[in-house]
Amino acid sequence: MNRRAELDTVFQGFHNSNLEQARMRLEKGKTYQDLTTVWVTPIAKEPAMVPAKVVFQSWMNLMMPMNQQVFRLPISGHEVGEAYNMAIEMILDNPMLSKAKYVLTVEWDNLPPPDGLLKLYESIDKYDVVGGLYWTKGECGQPMIYGDPKVMPKNYIPQIPRIEEIQECNGLGMGFTLFRLGMFRKLKKPWFKTLQEYTPQDGARAATQDLYFFQNAQKEGYRFASDNRVRVGHLDVQTGEVW
Repeated sequence: MNRRAELDTVFQGFHNSNLEQARMRLEKGKTYQDLTTVWVTPIAKEPAMVPAKVVFQSWMNLMMPMNQQVFRLPISGHEVGEAYNMAIEMILDNPMLSKAKYVLTVEWDNLPPPDGLLKLYESIDKYDVVGGLYWTKGECGQPMIYGDPKVMPKNYIPQIPRIEEIQECNGLGMGFTLFRLGMFRKLKKPWFKTLQEYTPQDGARAATQDLYFFQNAQKEGYRFASDNRVRVGHLDVQTGEVW
């Protein structure tokens, strides 16, 4: 640092003397935007139990945006698709929660990294839903980045993750996933549905509640991506292994 730069730092302060860099940091962090978020966790069993490893090693260390509100809404004792529908209904019907900008789904066996939520806020600009990268359980686990929008006909084959990239896709899991709340005001109910049915017109159909949502949302022009910088562990409670 030359003498003039040293004097600038002394009299202006560090951030004023590096104003462009400071502006970029604030814009990236979005701390001066409305980031109000409702954190939704469905827990199928009663009594509701979340493993201590998840709570104490991950959730309690999750960094929250400064000067912003994050509300927590657990839904227990219901099938997962029903639980998510109940949560969205409760949010939209509540005078305070309905003003939130985002919904964050965090499933009870997922361990996001400390800066995971802050990175999802960064990456959602071009998308309507972004999620952390996590895998199905087991040694042959698959990444939950379903389908490449550039490939036709449309499919939900898991994509190979691109390291440290924001990777657009046709669908995601919901283990650690950030949604724009406004989507749910425009999409038809039910938003989520665990589907296993047969009709003469369509034949046999099966879909988990997450892909049911993404299939319908994509038809309305919404876009989704996996933030592969956010690497989320997936706990097998039977073995204690984190995948």
